[in-house]
Amino acid sequence: SQPDESVDLIYCDILYGTGRNFGDYQDLKPNRIEIENHYLPRLKEMHRVLKSTGSIYLQMDTRINHWMRILMDDVFGYDNFRNEISWCYTVIQKEGKYFPKKHDVILMYSKSENYNFNTQYIPYKKSNKNNGVKSDNWEEKYKEFDNRGKAVEDYWIDLPMLNSMSKERNGYNTQKPKVLIERIIKASSNEGDTVADYYLGSGTTAVVCKELNRNFIGCDINPKAIEITNARL
Repeated sequence: SQPDESVDLIYCDILYGTGRNFGDYQDLKPNRIEIENHYLPRLKEMHRVLKSTGSIYLQMDTRINHWMRILMDDVFGYDNFRNEISWCYTVIQKEGKYFPKKHDVILMYSKSENYNFNTQYIPYKKSNKNNGVKSDNWEEKYKEFDNRGKAVEDYWIDLPMLNSMSKERNGYNTQKPKVLIERIIKASSNEGDTVADYYLGSGTTAVVCKELNRNFIGCDINPKAIEITNARL
């Protein structure tokens, strides 16, 4: 098994509890007992291998995020909850008797209060589309902000999901874009650190770690995931 406190950052795009067979994997059913039985022992292991200065990010949607918050509070501690990030995207969808559900939830917890974090910024653009603020007097209106841009907040609307024609596509269902994982890795690790992804899927975490000079550990129960990841590396 992995040594205690040997990982600087954990990112996992976990099973969402849809109950669906995605071809590449069978998802869990949205049943609280099934969710707890699957995740609780794994979360305890993730807590064990994470360094005291480390952080963990788990990505999911609204089917199970309420249960996962409770489990994460139990394992990592309520006081170590840092963020509930909303990754917002949009695709065409038929109307229903509800607002279309177009965001994922990313729960961020630390191992302790002494965790590493590098603030990320979105550069300002002189455009009439800057959150409704017109470009005239742009610098004057925002001179109080850091000249590197606006600090990234807990709702991410600037990172689009992969479309069907994207060059990143590698044939794996539920693949996430590199820019999403890049933001997390840059925020909560430094060059030479070790990043782990225990739901590796298409291997995007490993690819991003290689590009950003991080060490990585990845595993997945699906042989296809390992095959795709090795090919990408």
